[in-house]
Amino acid sequence: MLSQNHLHVSLLYIVLLTGTKYGCGGGGCGACTVMVSRYDQLHNRVLHYTVNACLQPICTLHGSAVVTVEGIGSTKTKLHPVQERIAKAHGSQCGFCTPGMVMSMYTLLRNKPHPTMEDIREALGGNLCRCTGYRPIIDGFKTFCDNDCVLNKYLIPCQISDELFHMDNVLPLDPSQDLIFPPELMKRACGSLCFQGDRLKLISPVDLTNLLELKTEYPEAPVVVGNTTIGPNMQVKGIHHPLIIYAGRVSDLHTVTWGKDGVSVGAVCTLSSLKEEMEMAVREMEAERTRGYQALLQTLRCLAGKQIRNMAVSPITITHRYRLILQKQREFAFSIVNAGMKVVFKEGSNIVESLNIYYGGVGPTLVKVGRTCQKLVGRYNLHTILKSQPMSPAFLAKDYQASPESQDRGHSTPLSECSFLFGFPVLQTHYLKTFQTFLTPQALRCSALGRCATQEAACRFSDHVSLFHFKTSDIDPSEALGMTGVVTFLSAGDVPGQNRRMWFNNPEELFAEEEVTCVGQIIGAVVAESREQARRAAQRVKVTYQDLLPVFFTIEEAIQHQSFFDPKRKLERGDMDKAFETVDQILEDEIYLGGQEHFYMETQGLIAVPKGENGELELFVASQHAAYTQEVVGITLGIDSNKITCHVRRLGGAFGGKVMKIASLSAITATAAVKTGRAVRCVLERGDDMLITSGRHPFLGQYKVGYNNDGTIMAADITYYSNGGCTLDESSFIMEKALLHMDNAYRIPNLRGRGLVCKTYLPSYTAFRGFGGPQGLMVMESVLHEVAVKCGLPPQKVREINMYREEECYTHHKQLFSPRDMLRCWDECLDKAGYHDRLQAIQQFNTYNRWKKRGISAVPMKFGVGFSKGFYNQGAALVNIYKDGSVLVAHGGTEMGQGINTKALQIAGRILKVPMSSIHIKETCTGNVPNAAPSAASFGTDAVGMAVKDACEKLMRRLKPVMENHPKYTWQQWIVEAYCQKVSLSATGFFLGPHTGVDWENSEGTAYYYFTFGACCSEVEIDCLTGDHKNLRTDIVMDVGESLNPALDIGQIEGGFVQGIGLYTIEELQFSPEGVLMTRGPSQYKIPALCDVPPQLNVHLLANAQNPHAIYNSKGIGEPPVFLASTIFFAIKEAVAAARRERGLGDSFPLSSPATAERIRMACEDQFTEMAPSPKKGTFKPWSINI
Repeated sequence: MLSQNHLHVSLLYIVLLTGTKYGCGGGGCGACTVMVSRYDQLHNRVLHYTVNACLQPICTLHGSAVVTVEGIGSTKTKLHPVQERIAKAHGSQCGFCTPGMVMSMYTLLRNKPHPTMEDIREALGGNLCRCTGYRPIIDGFKTFCDNDCVLNKYLIPCQISDELFHMDNVLPLDPSQDLIFPPELMKRACGSLCFQGDRLKLISPVDLTNLLELKTEYPEAPVVVGNTTIGPNMQVKGIHHPLIIYAGRVSDLHTVTWGKDGVSVGAVCTLSSLKEEMEMAVREMEAERTRGYQALLQTLRCLAGKQIRNMAVSPITITHRYRLILQKQREFAFSIVNAGMKVVFKEGSNIVESLNIYYGGVGPTLVKVGRTCQKLVGRYNLHTILKSQPMSPAFLAKDYQASPESQDRGHSTPLSECSFLFGFPVLQTHYLKTFQTFLTPQALRCSALGRCATQEAACRFSDHVSLFHFKTSDIDPSEALGMTGVVTFLSAGDVPGQNRRMWFNNPEELFAEEEVTCVGQIIGAVVAESREQARRAAQRVKVTYQDLLPVFFTIEEAIQHQSFFDPKRKLERGDMDKAFETVDQILEDEIYLGGQEHFYMETQGLIAVPKGENGELELFVASQHAAYTQEVVGITLGIDSNKITCHVRRLGGAFGGKVMKIASLSAITATAAVKTGRAVRCVLERGDDMLITSGRHPFLGQYKVGYNNDGTIMAADITYYSNGGCTLDESSFIMEKALLHMDNAYRIPNLRGRGLVCKTYLPSYTAFRGFGGPQGLMVMESVLHEVAVKCGLPPQKVREINMYREEECYTHHKQLFSPRDMLRCWDECLDKAGYHDRLQAIQQFNTYNRWKKRGISAVPMKFGVGFSKGFYNQGAALVNIYKDGSVLVAHGGTEMGQGINTKALQIAGRILKVPMSSIHIKETCTGNVPNAAPSAASFGTDAVGMAVKDACEKLMRRLKPVMENHPKYTWQQWIVEAYCQKVSLSATGFFLGPHTGVDWENSEGTAYYYFTFGACCSEVEIDCLTGDHKNLRTDIVMDVGESLNPALDIGQIEGGFVQGIGLYTIEELQFSPEGVLMTRGPSQYKIPALCDVPPQLNVHLLANAQNPHAIYNSKGIGEPPVFLASTIFFAIKEAVAAARRERGLGDSFPLSSPATAERIRMACEDQFTEMAPSPKKGTFKPWSINI
């Protein structure tokens, strides 16, 4: 007897091989990638292909072999070459995505031992990484390519500094050492199979007749093959099907039949099989007959990832001139609306003989616009056709622009000249070309990378679409408590200590007590024996609500209701009123910046274990701030912190999202553990994580700017509004950082900034990498850009005019700094990017291309490092030396992919003069290092590194007499001798950081320890007809002082930049008008994939840079690079402006961030956008709202 859980997700939750990770539960991230092998009796071969384990039902694997990452190699035995090379190339930061990446590459090598770069790109297209920026992963895997692969005409070879990593003495790829396919699985398959679970039955027929009989007998039962539609609905949405029919073993449905008019594909043939057939047709058939197949190939390359294409099916019949159009993200995407179009012209004329247009995604089934097609038959003027078919004129025009006849002209043709329509574009692939430069540091060299029986907890959160008022008596968990496996239900009344605590004079509730203030607020928690039981029971808890008004969700509505958190902040220098009276011009405008989901690959989770003695409790928790988690749990349980121990080994990404929210989840789980007396685990599903924990704050920046005609800005008055959600969280600190960064690199003599955090009825927003800096800097850069447009000057020139220039400068909050290295970064960036030459080339490109435009933008950066709240600027460490000479280091930092442990090892190795192999880093533990500050603000290495250095120096001072008396001893002999002389071999280290703080009343204070500088230049190309954009090239020059570890620092720069690409271009959170988050997973919310990284991404570390304030003259680098991706946004804006100028429109136009395809398309105003005018506000109910 199998349970439903056993039937559907065994590879993740039953086999308990922990290398296969849960990332999203919907097949959209690739973290759970495994290799499935099966024997193809028809062709007498073994097929190897990747699948998403989260969607693969166990019963459908009958007769197959499954290989997980544990099966190919490990540190306990021997690494596989794929594992070794991704590690050597520093392609694993937090490491959570690495097993999936490894399995995708391993499967490719099983099928093709000598892959091309195109093969690698396709294989990794279904794997997401939130840390690295993908470059080091590609660097490691491209070593498997043949040397002659660089001759591919689309490939730009990588240029990697020899100092970044070495591939000397790597394990060779030896296919003879791979696991063999089990011979017993080659036997002929048995007949129909039936699997019965406690809630689910799955039947697997083998012939078509049996399948039809089953469908007749059970008409409501879904038929699945790849489980890519039913699976996510069951896993993510909780939809239950008592009976499922699996059709994957029906041989008659695997056939592919070619005919004179096209090809018919069997209903269970996967999209990967279809793609192979199309590729074969393109290779073997004459070009005229393959245009439809090329278009379909382009669509298949964009659709989902390799794993989903290996599982999903699409039964269609394809004729020779059929076009599928799909757009969400360029690759690894699911369509919102798609279309198929076929046109036939009368021979020798431009008259339409037949036309077929189909749309998907606009109804429950495929829709044919039959009457429209009939009316268009017989027409010959394309302009008339476009005006008659408003649903797809831009796509029809795009088809024409891609036709050979159009391309032969050498430039795009105006639509008025078009009189025919056919032809399909062929997707061209671009590959990463990377180049990194740095000086080898004198101080350090880079040489290392760094289950218990439980009950499950599931939170019951509000899913109502308004503001509610309820009492605890309105919660009815009786039905849930009566379900199998349910242990107990928790709510506010079950909290032994305080359910409500104060956070800077604002209340924070663990469980909602009287008012529910957002969709996603936690009301209670169900504790059960298994994950599925807890999840199902949580949905059965009944809550009775009473609506209260008013309810509002957006910044604009909060301003209308004057709903703000305290304190309201202001910074000001100069005389604003006088300055505005003397300037040549005044500009008033605003820019909206959307929020961003953390999308750490590992969702929030922990295990709470009661020790059963003296009320002690252990938490194994994914937290950036273990001390705060310990504190909140103690308050909740009403016990002292000394009885609570938090353990943090590592995090699968965090980016600021695992500071505050995880503390509340820990308190809930700890309450459950104490109440039941058993270990309890709580791990959020991806959709619940996105709904409950929220992310980066949306901002609205309104500004009034006074400037002279030469581009000099004399005064700027900026008001920042952020959407803080329903509770304060860290919103006020984030707003403060936005204000402190509002000047960026510019000396504006009269500058005022005001910051207001809006209180709305959404889940509270929290810390995110950059902590308000990217928003504050973005508004200022928008000011510079718009002033340049109004003055008719290049933005680069206006930026240079207004930069800090003097050797000693003061920020707008009166902190002294030198802009020397910032100016060096700027000059080197423009030089290395070839900015001026490329600007001329772009202008020429835009002159000869009507529907494609390019833009280029360069931006400088000044970013503060450290906490503006001075008490957080501290660090502690514990170093123990054992008699065998081995060293144990414990510190208060948290390893989450940024390499803090690796740098701590390097520092300890340098001071103690022992190899890093003799040093071990212990987990972060509140029992070893108490009261540690959070790992945040790019300050982790500064604080921890100095503390480790302090502890090691103490030990070396103690050992110095022993070493002097026994100069010929070895390290171990010195340690033994010291022990015999009763010398303490344990030392604590402490770093007393700088006192920082701001006097907000007087607008002054040293807010940061120091500043990290950088500059970035990016070039993009937009498609004016679709709004799609391509990131062509990015050059970054970053001042990191004397880098402790160039490989890690460059990885942080690239990873932060790519995360910023998502922030400013593609990551769009969508809320319904009722305040419900609709983008709750990778299918709806797109983070950058491999296809979004610029093909040329060049990173240079500024040479001969010094920073006397931090460990070994280095600089913090975690947060600053995110903002550099704003160059992509402003380059897009330049490209859109070029398109608008060609149409006689102004260069000044509104463009909110992120610059999505929809916003780009609508900004490129033309005859097509006029067909879809924006309705007046208040005359319709929007599908989503800008919060």
